[in-house]
Amino acid sequence: MSIKSPEAFRTISEVSKDLSLPQHVLRFWETKFAQIKPIKRGGGRRYYRPEDIELLKGIKYLLYHDGYTIRGVQKVIKESGTRKILKKESNINFFTDNENNNNDHQEHFDHGSHSISETKRKKLMNVLNDLVTLKNKLNQE
Repeated sequence: MSIKSPEAFRTISEVSKDLSLPQHVLRFWETKFAQIKPIKRGGGRRYYRPEDIELLKGIKYLLYHDGYTIRGVQKVIKESGTRKILKKESNINFFTDNENNNNDHQEHFDHGSHSISETKRKKLMNVLNDLVTLKNKLNQE
């Protein structure tokens, strides 16, 4: 089996494996984010474009790394568009690391009942990091 080019379309199973996400999560995200539009061919088989995959990576990062809710990510997309998420490698600090941007983020993207305290967020991030470390150790065995 040959390696696909970066521009090639990917099946849901390939994307699921690459992003370490179950296929049902990808299907669910399609219902929550209208911007994710895989091409459906015969038998309803999904083919994701490279742009879809980059958007999925950005959404995953915001949900799993930054602790956003689905509604929170929807607000980010509504306010900033998908370009901010698509440029995740160069602009991911827009959402996470820069303290000034975090303050701006809080003002522009008030999550209301979906927000958690910074202390709880840090604790959750520590637990997530521990789980990722454990998963990586299990994958190495």
